[in-house]
Amino acid sequence: MRKEILNKLQEIERDKNIEILFAVESGSRAWGFASPDSDYDIRFVYKHKKDWYLNLWEQKDSIQFMTEDDLDGSGWDIRKAFKLLAKSNASFLGWLFSPIVYREDAAFLTDIKSLAMNNFNPVSGFYHYHSMNKGFEETLGSDKMTLKSFFYAIRTALCAKWVYEKKTIPPVLFRELYPLIDNNYHSTLDELILLKSKHIEKSNEPVDASLIELVKQIAEENNSVKNDLINKKPNPEEFNEFFLKTIT
Repeated sequence: MRKEILNKLQEIERDKNIEILFAVESGSRAWGFASPDSDYDIRFVYKHKKDWYLNLWEQKDSIQFMTEDDLDGSGWDIRKAFKLLAKSNASFLGWLFSPIVYREDAAFLTDIKSLAMNNFNPVSGFYHYHSMNKGFEETLGSDKMTLKSFFYAIRTALCAKWVYEKKTIPPVLFRELYPLIDNNYHSTLDELILLKSKHIEKSNEPVDASLIELVKQIAEENNSVKNDLINKKPNPEEFNEFFLKTIT
């Protein structure tokens, strides 16, 4: 599938007259708990020729595509990407630190990761994951819970906990969040990841009650500390300098 993805990215560059700066996998495959029927969620950042940015009128700053072989693609122009990064947009941070990279300008990716880490706002990151977690938490232990919804619930709970405790960008790979919980849970979660890898996304295979209780406990703890985080403002000049450097 990697070859098909790279071919599609080349096609987009040619058709749109752009340069892709990096392209990664997002979603369950990047998180490390994909199902057999999981889509390939390709995410990328690109730039136009310098003159494109001198246009008086607003222009389209994103590209989407969907193919018959489950390639779900979405890309953002570099200016849009920088503006979202300045807000510590959690979705974009997930792209930046994805463990599955299809294409990259290595120097650009290194520099933008540094920019992201230096300007990360814990409040923005925490509330993104904590707010998402509320929706998934409601399905825990109910007949609406699927393996997918359980993993979304525990991942968002742990990401919020990571932000609160470490004040840094949480890792994308789910297993890298394990240090936040007792070792006794690790093997049980690994078994569940293996189970999910063999069943469809909407599978409602049973989940150990101790794991459900763990997620509820973490969510409750997160809720109790949600007002303790301190806002960190981004450095606008740092973003602007990097943007100008990138397009020129």
